[in-house]
Amino acid sequence: MKMLTLFHAPQSRSTAIVTLIEEMGIADKVEIRLVDIVRARFGTGAADAANPHPEKKAPCLVHDGHIITERGAIMTHLTTLFPSDMAPAVGTPAWGSFLTWMNWYQGVMEPVLVLDFGKVAHPSLTATFRGVDEVTARIRAALEHGPWLLGDHFTAADLLVHSPYAWFDNVPDDPLIKDWVARCMARPARLKVLAADASQMAA
Repeated sequence: MKMLTLFHAPQSRSTAIVTLIEEMGIADKVEIRLVDIVRARFGTGAADAANPHPEKKAPCLVHDGHIITERGAIMTHLTTLFPSDMAPAVGTPAWGSFLTWMNWYQGVMEPVLVLDFGKVAHPSLTATFRGVDEVTARIRAALEHGPWLLGDHFTAADLLVHSPYAWFDNVPDDPLIKDWVARCMARPARLKVLAADASQMAA
C-alpha cells in the first residue's frame, strides 16, 4: 500500500512534481490524485474539497498522514526518500548546494518574478530580494560552470528553477540561459507528463 499521495492539478505548479516522479522512476511508489484548483490567471477552476492543501492549491504531498506543500520542499523530500541522480547524496557538500538552489527558488526567484510580472516595485522589496537582473546573473554564473546548475548532470534543481521560464515563456535574452531552458523543456519525462496533463484537461 502506497503511503505517498500527490494531489495534482494538471497544467499547474504540480506538473513539475509529476515530472520529477517520472524522472526518478518512482510512479509505483506515489499515488497521484487529480484535484481542481482556482486558476486565478485564467479565472477558472474552483477550490476542491478533496484537496488537503491548507489553501487548496497544488501540489500537495501527503506522506503517511503528514501534509507537505511547496515544490521545493516536496522535491527535496522525494529526492531524500528515493536517492537518485536527481539530487546529490544527502550530507555531501553538493547536497548543500542543491538545498541552496531549492530554497533560493522559493524564497527569492519566484517572489522576484511574481513581483515583476505584477509590476510591483518598492525599495524594501528590492533591498530584500534584489531584482530580475540579479536572478538572471546568478543563474548565468552557475551555468558558466554547467551545463546544469550543479555541474555535469540534470537535477531537480534544474527542473524547479527553469520552470517559470518554461511556463510564462519569459526566458532572459541570454544564449546560455536560453539553451539551458530549451534542454530542460525537451526532456522526455517532461514531454510525457505534459501530454498526460493535456489529455486530463481535455477530459
